Amino acid sequence: MYKLLLCVLLAGVSTAHYAQTKEVGVSFIETPITIDGVLDEAAWDKAVPATNFWQYFPTDTIQAPYQSEIRFLYNDKTLYVGIKVSAQGDHYIVPSLRRDFRAGGSDNITLMFDTFNDGNNAFLFGSNPAGVRREALVSGGGKDLRGFTTSWDTKWVGETTVHDGYYVCEWAIPMSAFKYREGETRWRFNSYQFDTQDNSRNTWVQIPQNQNIFNLAYMGDMVFEKPLGSSKSPISIIPYVNAIAGQDRELDDNFTEIKVGGDARFTIGNSLNLDVTINPDFSQVEVDNAITNLSRFEVGLPERRQFFIENSDLFADFGDPGAANPFFSRRIGIA
Repeated sequence: MYKLLLCVLLAGVSTAHYAQTKEVGVSFIETPITIDGVLDEAAWDKAVPATNFWQYFPTDTIQAPYQSEIRFLYNDKTLYVGIKVSAQGDHYIVPSLRRDFRAGGSDNITLMFDTFNDGNNAFLFGSNPAGVRREALVSGGGKDLRGFTTSWDTKWVGETTVHDGYYVCEWAIPMSAFKYREGETRWRFNSYQFDTQDNSRNTWVQIPQNQNIFNLAYMGDMVFEKPLGSSKSPISIIPYVNAIAGQDRELDDNFTEIKVGGDARFTIGNSLNLDVTINPDFSQVEVDNAITNLSRFEVGLPERRQFFIENSDLFADFGDPGAANPFFSRRIGIA
């Protein structure tokens, strides 16, 4: 009986150890911020930073020896983020300058925004000391990598400057990049940072090692000074013109071809978009990774066309995560 009671008490202490309530304020500003990687505007000095990061690796029970500071400002159109990441030296590892780089094996910091406060979906933005940016969608609560979609793209700007013992990131993310309820005053938020010099991984809200570092169950709050307005995105129109001219010298045959088309997107509501395309040009889609297939089974390539990426979590992971995906858009139109 006493052993059972002791086990229950220890389990309760372990759960309470990770149950944190952290929040950071987001100040409203009237004047825009210049994105140059230097936090020299007076508004940054007034913003209280999110700090006191915890280690996630190699241990998950102590605070990070080298702290990061994240400040937020916003207006009706833009969310501004100012980040200072401290390190023990200036020997940062940046193995790739590719957009949407992998976080593992490099120095970087990542922010996740759960705008509907549901613990199920989040928008992810990150950067490294070289100023290379990445963005992704996290679905399924961040339980596994199947809910991590790096093919999602949105337009935002960021600059990074490297200093003695730290680097600074300054971002401007359009509010149209997010989906949220009108009048919202809180978003759930967390951040994780990779430090190769200290061989550590750190998170703002403490996360146990037996959980993914992007698990959406462990998040704090970012509190906006004023309620947010409508989240409708602006109209996007992307036209294209494709021309080709050639000559067959053996048959003395000349040929020319001109293609015209485009895509348009109209946001009707938080959960409804109207996508229109005329003569789509899929050659503009990001190229697939090269895969050598020596088996007798086909290779499943990830979807990269934006039309199929948004809300793709609705078509996957019904029930058992190991079950087959009932919707595979890359097969559409293939004989």
